[in-house]
Amino acid sequence: MPVNVWTIFGAAIVTYAARFGGHLVLSRFKRIPPRVDAALNAVPAAVLATLVAPAAVSSGPAEALTLAVCLVVGFRVPMMAMFCIGWVLIVALRTAGL
Repeated sequence: MPVNVWTIFGAAIVTYAARFGGHLVLSRFKRIPPRVDAALNAVPAAVLATLVAPAAVSSGPAEALTLAVCLVVGFRVPMMAMFCIGWVLIVALRTAGL
């Protein structure tokens, strides 16, 4: 089998093991401690930051401007609206040649 298939298979196993292991660990608690709850609530933001940060520092001005606008807009409107605004803005800026 190609290396890509083995990589996907291995990543799927590790992902499943991590999720299942986390479920096993958390199921042992009668009540989730506040610090663990706060850490788990921060995970989506951390994952999003790891996906967005490389684009902010290694791409062009269109991407950086879009990220800055989405940061400001994200505090004012719902998340889906922010994604739509960001998508329209990046398409417009790339079309304009930035």
